[in-house]
Amino acid sequence: MTLIKSISGIRGTIGGVSGENLTPVDAVLYAAAYGSWIKQQRNKDAYKVVVGRDARISGEMIQQLVMQTLVGMGINVVDLDLSTTPTVEIAVPLEHADGGIIITASHNPKEWNALKLLNSDGEFLNGAEGQKILDIADSQDFDFAQVDDLGKITLNQAYFDIHIDEILDLPLVDVEAIKNAKFKVVVDGVNSTGGIAIPLLLERLGVQAVKLYCEPTGHFPHNPEPLKEHLGDLMDLVVKERADFGIVVDPDVDRLAFVCEDGSMFGEEYTLVAVADYVLKHTPGNTVSNMSSSRALSDVTDWHKGNYQASAVGEVNVVSLMKETNAVIGGEGNGGIIYPELHYGRDSLVGVALFLSHLANQNKKVSELRASYPSYYASKNKIALTPALDVDAILKNIAESHANEKVNTVDGVKIDFPENWVHLRKSNTEPIIRIYAEAKSQEIADALAQQFIAKIKKIAGI
Repeated sequence: MTLIKSISGIRGTIGGVSGENLTPVDAVLYAAAYGSWIKQQRNKDAYKVVVGRDARISGEMIQQLVMQTLVGMGINVVDLDLSTTPTVEIAVPLEHADGGIIITASHNPKEWNALKLLNSDGEFLNGAEGQKILDIADSQDFDFAQVDDLGKITLNQAYFDIHIDEILDLPLVDVEAIKNAKFKVVVDGVNSTGGIAIPLLLERLGVQAVKLYCEPTGHFPHNPEPLKEHLGDLMDLVVKERADFGIVVDPDVDRLAFVCEDGSMFGEEYTLVAVADYVLKHTPGNTVSNMSSSRALSDVTDWHKGNYQASAVGEVNVVSLMKETNAVIGGEGNGGIIYPELHYGRDSLVGVALFLSHLANQNKKVSELRASYPSYYASKNKIALTPALDVDAILKNIAESHANEKVNTVDGVKIDFPENWVHLRKSNTEPIIRIYAEAKSQEIADALAQQFIAKIKKIAGI
């Protein structure tokens, strides 16, 4: 199957051959490399790393391997057990820890898992730091602790509540308005930790939660990527329950999408647009999203007289540009909300709280709120990679053949046409080429994407 080593962490399928999949041997290898890197950052008497996991079937196995490897390196571990990616990110600085590891493969199917690696700020490692860990893993130059110096594991299951406390303390989270609105919301937790965390947040906000797939069994009831084609049950239940809207998150709760009260999709691209509209209304400033995200964020930023910029794809790239531009809100068009007032990480919980605050102060139905934003339509496609495919050469060929257009090669190839755009890039998390297009109608977006898929296949001879 597959083992992918990138700035997004160590990600692979469970079982099979070591070095080609995420096996127990690979989990120990990369945990040891990360532990070695942690100890290289500062010379201390004691080190601490926070570890949490989503509800994947393989999660407990991988987490135990990772934690015990860190213990063997003399590193103390704060075990959050079942958690979310943003909850671990919140916990690292609050614990004054040296780093954190989240055991999750995010939106990937159940056979996948991964080690997402954090620095002492609770943020993802940059490319140079990630490469250093890969180099340490290749060299296997590890120095394990003597028996009297082994680390210890401390279980702390309070961080869902701590995370929610931090969110409710934010000035822009209008708890009183949300409670007065008496919202009813359907929550699809895809049988992972969002099924725990999101209902807890809603309860604290006085929102009635109707739970759908909220048992953290790790048996995903549908493809865990929160896209329209996977969410028929949620769309139907929102209408049946006469709910104000529906919420769906991915297994590690860093991606967030909404369903309108009529069962239609709000659109994962518009999660960030709506939250940014609310934040910019109260705290004018700049915004950032990645190059594969909707133009609608740029339009809304213009409304509020801010400056929008686009980064390369990848949360670490978005965060870096947000810091550089002092952005007040940012994220990714896949439903990832980054609100620096809380922390520099995609966080569905803070996204829900800010969206509810916006909705409570708008006195509109969710479908009416969606209709108030510029309408763009996305077409998201992918082509599976084979070892014989020279992706860099293919993308270079496409860039050169469109030299008369506005071409950006910071991350793959993005071609901006006057009314639409297309972005072609190799994924950091799966062995695929992603082909994203956006236009003012679904038909044009789909046609544009298919046009470039055909070009890729022609160049590649497939």
